Amino acid sequence: MKIKKDDMVMVITGKDKGKKGKVLKAMPKENRVIVEGVNVQTKHQKQTQKARAEIKHIEGPIDVSNVMYYDKKADAPVRIGYKIENGKKVRISKKTGAVID
Repeated sequence: MKIKKDDMVMVITGKDKGKKGKVLKAMPKENRVIVEGVNVQTKHQKQTQKARAEIKHIEGPIDVSNVMYYDKKADAPVRIGYKIENGKKVRISKKTGAVID
């Protein structure tokens, strides 16, 4: 999976198409990511002795194929490639050729 935690991504398909956000959690085994402010779901929290009842809005997971890495320099979503530099494998932007991390 080419998308990692703390990456800035843009949603390319679905109900939240065009939204940008930071990856809060990456789940490579399920091939899903949780993006800040995307796929917001409503959860009803039942009242307990310690906490009041409330309605929570939390982000749900979306498939990694529905997001692309967002490059601020190119100001566009870009594909990610890999390159070996100084004996280390690094991610690069296919559009600009710049090293991502």
